[in-house]
Amino acid sequence: MAQPVYEWRPPERDWREQDLYDLPEDGNRYEIIDGSLHVTPPPGFAHQELADDLRMALRLAAPPGWRVIREAGLRAPGSNLIPDISVVKPDAPRDGLWLHAADVALVVEVESPSSRRHDRFTKPSVYAEAGIPHYWRVERSEFGPVVHRYQLTKGVHYESLGTVGPDDPVQLDEPWPMRLDPSAWPR
Repeated sequence: MAQPVYEWRPPERDWREQDLYDLPEDGNRYEIIDGSLHVTPPPGFAHQELADDLRMALRLAAPPGWRVIREAGLRAPGSNLIPDISVVKPDAPRDGLWLHAADVALVVEVESPSSRRHDRFTKPSVYAEAGIPHYWRVERSEFGPVVHRYQLTKGVHYESLGTVGPDDPVQLDEPWPMRLDPSAWPR
């Protein structure tokens, strides 16, 4: 039996948030960056497990009222992104489909082969422009997960706070005081 073909035409203008509602729910991740549509395939199981483990570590350490959400839509200037993890401030609204950047203290991207360039270059610049105070990028190495930590500097770009690997758990202050230990996550 043949699969139905989804036919659509790109808008004759920059992509907007409303256009995302017209796209198929096929598991792909549809994001808008500076008015252009970016499509990535669904993440694999290893990616999802790593994101789940990091989300749980953040949730267990979170002060009351803070939320740690997987794959929530995020509005940024001229863009609609879907970070793997968003840490949402206690006073942020609890309804709606899209987070506002001002309500987010940290975004985390778990690298996949299909998202590596966006996670390293494109998305951090959009997150910085949106004013999100912290950005973490997680990559897998042969030794286990490595977390690259960044902090917004002068409101325009991220400055490295260093890396945390499976052999060097550390005590952090962002987004709140907590111990980060990647050795507890899957390899």
